[in-house]
Amino acid sequence: MPHAWEQAIIEFLSNLFQIIDWAGVVVIMALESANIPIPSEVTMPLAGWLLVQDQGGTWLEALLLGGLWGAVGCTIGSVLSYALGYYGGRPLVEKYGKYIMVNTHDLETADKWFNRWGDWTAFLSRLLPIVRTFISFPAGVTRIRFWSFTTLTFIGSFIWCAALALGGWYFGSRWEELRAIMRPFDIPIAIVLLAGFAYYVYRHVTHGMRHREQEPVEVEVEVEVK
Repeated sequence: MPHAWEQAIIEFLSNLFQIIDWAGVVVIMALESANIPIPSEVTMPLAGWLLVQDQGGTWLEALLLGGLWGAVGCTIGSVLSYALGYYGGRPLVEKYGKYIMVNTHDLETADKWFNRWGDWTAFLSRLLPIVRTFISFPAGVTRIRFWSFTTLTFIGSFIWCAALALGGWYFGSRWEELRAIMRPFDIPIAIVLLAGFAYYVYRHVTHGMRHREQEPVEVEVEVEVK
């Protein structure tokens, strides 16, 4: 994310937290988990500093309050995104997926993958930058078990948010150093996602070419009538 954009977010969050306290954390983390890329690596450390350390709170308060309210926000946003995928996403993908190179076979493959690993996906994705923002929608599209998804989303989010808030408490006014430490991890994750997308596009293009080559060729035969 561009540095200037992060600075604008920091200024906005600082003002928001001063006005509505932990409710601001819930709102922002809900938006982050509903496919809006507001980095939790900025939100939660800032909350750990401004809402706990700067007010004389202890590390345990940063851990518990940051984990709790951050996870509440994440769960709310994730449920909304899941519902969007569950009720609206699949019909749209089935109808218009061909325009973005998604076919019925892809949906069936995703269904099998989420049916096998869905619970772990819901948990582990909450511990990964970038991925955590967008995982709930495809989980809804493939309709993995809702209560397992919600419970593991909360647990994974609690761990992630608590750790970031604790880091913000520890670094205090130097909390941005924590973001600087974590920023390099964004790059390999982004590279893996881009590589996966590139492979996906390549596989679909080559599959389409092979399919066209295998199609029977219709030969027109002209019959001369005497």
